[in-house]
Amino acid sequence: MNLFYTPQLIEPQFRLDAEESKHLTKVLRKQAGETITTTDGKGFFYECKLLDTHPKGCRMEVVDKKAGNDQRDFRLSMGVAPTKNINRYEWFLEKATELGIDEIIPFYSFHSERRDVRTDRLEKVMVAAMKQSLKSNLPVLREPVKFQQLINQPFDGDKYIAYIHPEVTLELSTASTPKRNTLILIGPEGDFSTEEIEQAKQAGFVPVRLGLSRLRTETAAIAACHTLHLINMLKAKP
Repeated sequence: MNLFYTPQLIEPQFRLDAEESKHLTKVLRKQAGETITTTDGKGFFYECKLLDTHPKGCRMEVVDKKAGNDQRDFRLSMGVAPTKNINRYEWFLEKATELGIDEIIPFYSFHSERRDVRTDRLEKVMVAAMKQSLKSNLPVLREPVKFQQLINQPFDGDKYIAYIHPEVTLELSTASTPKRNTLILIGPEGDFSTEEIEQAKQAGFVPVRLGLSRLRTETAAIAACHTLHLINMLKAKP
């Protein structure tokens, strides 16, 4: 199934944007009267009838609406420092979107080697991953913030900071509780500074590790994302 994305969908009739319309008419060669499936990225799928095939804005009519099957009873937020090689960060965004995540917050810390990102480009990666994996929810990508801003933002749920240190023996898989909103921080290639770790602890973040291996930033982020999904599936079972 081909899935289209219409963030500003208005029932009962609307127009696809130019990019989606071009793909629909020039690549897939859809004709008036055929049906397509689109999502608003907010938890719903829409079955729509194609009313016209204008390549700059196909007119559609909603004939059915249903909730997606990727709803969760907890929210997963991750603060992840952008990697020096932006392709690795895009890989993380793609895979996290496929797995399921609600919010991603890029942040800059003391050891960050990259201090600029184009959120519009990163969001396109997430949209493509949402469509490819047939998700009905598009994660929220926040504008980058400084580490101190991030740890001091209000958050209603459990908060963790993952890093490698001999004194950190608590595994994320042991610490996390199912059906709890969770925010976890993953540092840059040079990890968090000692001062940042202390600041995070004072702000209520619990230090955890993701196993014994030393992981790249993007690998650690995916490991944390997958761990929290597994915990919610396994621990929540009666």
